[in-house]
Amino acid sequence: MTRPDFDIAICGAGPVGCAVALLLQAQHPDPSRIAVFGQRPAAQGQKLDPRTLALNHGSQQLLQQLAAWPASAAAIHTVHVSQKGRLGRTLITPQELGVNHLGQVVNYEDLVSELRAQLQKTAVQYLETARPAQVQSQNHAHIQTENSEYTAALAIQSDGLRPQQLTREYNQYALLATVQSSQPKAAWAYERFTEFGPLALLPHPNQADCYALVWCNDPSRTQHLLELNSTEFEHELYTQLGARLGRLRVVSERFSFPLALAAGPILPAPHRVAIGNAAQTLHPVAGQGLNLGLRDAAQLALNLRPWQAQSQRSVQPFLQNYANQRRPDRWVTGSITDFLPRIFSTTNPLIQHACGLGLLSMDLIATARLPLARQLLQGLRI
Repeated sequence: MTRPDFDIAICGAGPVGCAVALLLQAQHPDPSRIAVFGQRPAAQGQKLDPRTLALNHGSQQLLQQLAAWPASAAAIHTVHVSQKGRLGRTLITPQELGVNHLGQVVNYEDLVSELRAQLQKTAVQYLETARPAQVQSQNHAHIQTENSEYTAALAIQSDGLRPQQLTREYNQYALLATVQSSQPKAAWAYERFTEFGPLALLPHPNQADCYALVWCNDPSRTQHLLELNSTEFEHELYTQLGARLGRLRVVSERFSFPLALAAGPILPAPHRVAIGNAAQTLHPVAGQGLNLGLRDAAQLALNLRPWQAQSQRSVQPFLQNYANQRRPDRWVTGSITDFLPRIFSTTNPLIQHACGLGLLSMDLIATARLPLARQLLQGLRI
């Protein structure tokens, strides 16, 4: 059988794709046999991705191991969880989990730039594409770009192509903006459940008195919020959050994107494995999407280590072991991020009160709070 062009082809050069490439090349006898197919970076003058990312303690450790931790980051020491108009709130702190902080907030563009800079120092081949590469399975994985076709013993799909096996439309959009607080609380993050959807404020990596806002609402309300002038928008935000951070002033453009749950098979076909957004996209509540994807990358690299030493063998048994090990964490994390926004946005007053009592119980009883906190901090360990 003809040897394929590459041992491993990674389709997608976002944070998860770059992270898995760095992990794999570090244990490969010939890293030039690894290729990353990624879309061209934004040209100078183009708008950059406005997202900030909440990375938990485990993700930070992994990225520091890869020497790809951004210079600008804002620590999260305490997470304040509350429900508008109902009894109960809880605080999640690092002391009870035995860590210095719960996580950090970084800019998407800063993280991707650091990962790609580290990738450029390796022998991994980076092949630019105008569109996401298409992958098919025959005797090998076949990767099709605009102008060329390549083969690989294994294709890792890590791009944002939405999986189709399981989908749920939330009828919500996430509105993103940066807001400045007159009374900032250092290293505190806020998750506020409202009748319209969850609202999160994260410490901003660029400025100590600013927060990254992620505000989930139905499409019509999101459009209304986008069209308000700054004063009107700030008033709407105040009605949902209250005065705990003083006056909040919007200091950026506002952006929005639709929200949905989408999940597909971990092993979509022979010679192929899906990780990160290619395996699952989650509701942004609790900021778990990228953290789950980075755990995918770390576990896949661990499972492929013995195969990379002798890549002429079939990769399928190693992929099957990986899939079996990842399913529990994937299922638990997806279930949490699916359940929370739906249960807290219900209009049923009995359920609303029950949710408030649940938050109160979590605040008073550590054993009720710690399992969720540990899952959000490091994922499910088996």
